[in-house]
Amino acid sequence: MNEAQTVSALSALAHAQRLRVFRALVIAGPEGLTPSVMAEQLDVARSALSFHLKELTHASLITVEQQGRNLIYRADFSQMNGLLGYLTEHCCRGAVCEVTTSPDFSRSCTSC
Repeated sequence: MNEAQTVSALSALAHAQRLRVFRALVIAGPEGLTPSVMAEQLDVARSALSFHLKELTHASLITVEQQGRNLIYRADFSQMNGLLGYLTEHCCRGAVCEVTTSPDFSRSCTSC
């Protein structure tokens, strides 16, 4: 991921509703979600959801696939991992970074 892609992804995620949509799609995993299910889960109007889905798609953070009459939205995990990789690329001054998970499921680098 390059700098321009990173800025686009972070800009898309810098809105509370879009962040909620993206997290819902990450939780849904490879099966994805339809807009109607997302609207119900997130308690958001479908018109507003459509706008947010467009922004996340434009930032390449999510994909959309037509299945019959339904649209299925999915998080693009390779893009998500690319974003995380870009943000942590020089963590620990280039040394191998060992990540641990604490009891509250937060993750931290133990090498820094």
